[in-house]
Amino acid sequence: MADLKQEEHERRRIADYMFRVGEDMILDATYRGGRARFINHSCDPNCYAKIIPNPNGMNRIFIICKRDIKIHEEITYDYQFEIEEVKIPCLCGAPNCRGTLN
Repeated sequence: MADLKQEEHERRRIADYMFRVGEDMILDATYRGGRARFINHSCDPNCYAKIIPNPNGMNRIFIICKRDIKIHEEITYDYQFEIEEVKIPCLCGAPNCRGTLN
């Protein structure tokens, strides 16, 4: 289902905000979701994402700080995309940038 949604978003030129929370579960916040869906990637992030199981069976995503974050500093985490043949360029600008998101 997620692959079909992603193809539809690409066809309509809509940025998608999907997050894998399990082996066979992906949350899609493209049309509805909190502000955290706009957190950018960094190869040297100041936060990380942690998936917490919820008693109702729906996993939750928590963004947790790795260190103190300065006023006006952008909040970032490593998207940890799966490795694929077609590479997505990374533009994070970190000194240790891997060059791609995947």
